[in-house]
Amino acid sequence: MHNNRTPINNYIRAREVRLIDETGKQLGILPLNEALQIAKDKGLDLIQVTEKVDPPVCKIGDFGKHLYQLQKKERKVKTAGGDLKEIQIGFNISIHDIETKAHQSEKFLHRGDKVKIAMRLKGREKALGNHAKEKIEQFCKFLDQKIPIKTERELKREPRGFTLIISKK
Repeated sequence: MHNNRTPINNYIRAREVRLIDETGKQLGILPLNEALQIAKDKGLDLIQVTEKVDPPVCKIGDFGKHLYQLQKKERKVKTAGGDLKEIQIGFNISIHDIETKAHQSEKFLHRGDKVKIAMRLKGREKALGNHAKEKIEQFCKFLDQKIPIKTERELKREPRGFTLIISKK
């Protein structure tokens, strides 16, 4: 058995298994001993793919290759969400600067990236949180006119300012 808890060979706890060979062809329901012997004769492992059905599904194959395929699939799922790009907005940002930052955010969103809108507050600005929220909402409204957006993470107050994560609808 491996550390990710995938039962292989003698660690499979079932009397019968639904066997799939290395080419993907179903060989039917066989006793565990017979399935292990077939895998051993081919010089491969018997890997339990799922135990949710009775009898459990087992596949003949190289366990190292199986682990590599699982890791590859996990990495693909992680990167499918796109990168997280950050746009910094100042407390006293002008309308023209909002347009420029919105245009850059639009490029990121078209590429499939998520955008983190951050406003850092310094000194006295921290006491004027409502003004900061209004600026971020103004930015989002302007951007929403150009491209439909959805909020991934709501506007959040942090010790040094506000953050908001958006993505393309």
